[in-house]
Amino acid sequence: MGTRRAFLRSSGLALVSFGLMPRALVRAAAAGNGSARGRRKTLVVVLQRGACDGLNTVVPWGDPRYGGLRPTIAVPRPDGGRDAALDLDGFFGLHPALEPLLPFWKDRRLAVVHAVGSPDPTRSHFDAQDFLESGTPGRKATQDGWLNRGLQARPESDASPLRAVALTPTLPRILSGRAPAVSMASLRDFALRGGRAQAAQKGFEEMYAGAVTEALRGAGQETFEALEALEAVDGGASASRAGRSGERGATSLSQPLGQVAQLVRSEVGLEFAFVETGGWDHHANEGGLQGQLAGRLRDLAQGLSSFATALGPRLDDVVLVTLTEFGRTARENGNRGTDHGHGSVALVLGGAVRGGQVRGRWPGLEPGALYEGRDLAVTTDFRDLLGELLARHSGVTDLRSVFPGHDPQPGRFPGVLRS
Repeated sequence: MGTRRAFLRSSGLALVSFGLMPRALVRAAAAGNGSARGRRKTLVVVLQRGACDGLNTVVPWGDPRYGGLRPTIAVPRPDGGRDAALDLDGFFGLHPALEPLLPFWKDRRLAVVHAVGSPDPTRSHFDAQDFLESGTPGRKATQDGWLNRGLQARPESDASPLRAVALTPTLPRILSGRAPAVSMASLRDFALRGGRAQAAQKGFEEMYAGAVTEALRGAGQETFEALEALEAVDGGASASRAGRSGERGATSLSQPLGQVAQLVRSEVGLEFAFVETGGWDHHANEGGLQGQLAGRLRDLAQGLSSFATALGPRLDDVVLVTLTEFGRTARENGNRGTDHGHGSVALVLGGAVRGGQVRGRWPGLEPGALYEGRDLAVTTDFRDLLGELLARHSGVTDLRSVFPGHDPQPGRFPGVLRS
């Protein structure tokens, strides 16, 4: 069995390329409503790769230094219209591109944590993302990811094979480790239908049938048996089309989040899900009301809004958090952009969220308050935010095993969830 698992893992690229899925995963999906694994609390992590500019995402328009630091890219103070920040609390405002999220703020299902980030000072995307996914800032030798250790902290003898899923082509660092986890580029891709696809399937079946070892032959058989069983997922065909590129209202983020919503609604035992979005590294022409950042924020807002709407009442069982490796400089650069910084912002969405509030201590933008004289300081360690979500939503009790070298305590939690 170990050999077969190793083969499936090492041959994952070929299987994904032809839309194949191991039978065990399909059995879990086909269980559908009423499954013993059934309805679970789900934590969804959205990683914004590239370092999102938190200061223009949730705008500190009430800070007297904000506009002067960004003479050409600052988002205007709220004026009641769409061409300015959308006021949240008399100090902070959403970028107007995030307007689809405003109803969730008003319904107290969306919260903000500002000045959140890593205590490590690196400005390297590679290192900072590695630390964010490993959960061990400053330690490059960590072998597994914090989300995988969250699974290990809650072992289950009959866990669903779809307990932890990444909607990514390969398994991300955050889910790497001893606990089983699955990555897939798209639910829709796990099917072969008609024409050339049937020929490709037949060729692979013949190849596996002639395999010299039982491990290879068995692994191939499991894969092909999955093709028909996948159709048993209730509503899978229509849901997998949601958010497809080119359809009205579709965005790059809505497709994977729409498929996470489908897994939640199908009650396959999903507890942790991971989605990533890129394009947040804006050194030039970042823009204020319009520009590159505004485009990425529209994508983010549409993806989160569509996700929450698709879940309906099931949003009560879900918490989604956005993370980014670090923020950007408080002062704009000479190219009307921003450079690598430190503190940024996280959005937390869900039915259990204590929403309608900006959490975290605001350090201010005065010269003496800026980190190294140039960046928004970090006042909330990202591990304390994640510790609260794992403890109060996912039921993880041993947070020190999830974040070795750090001890998240309730007194440091930002308070984004109802107790």
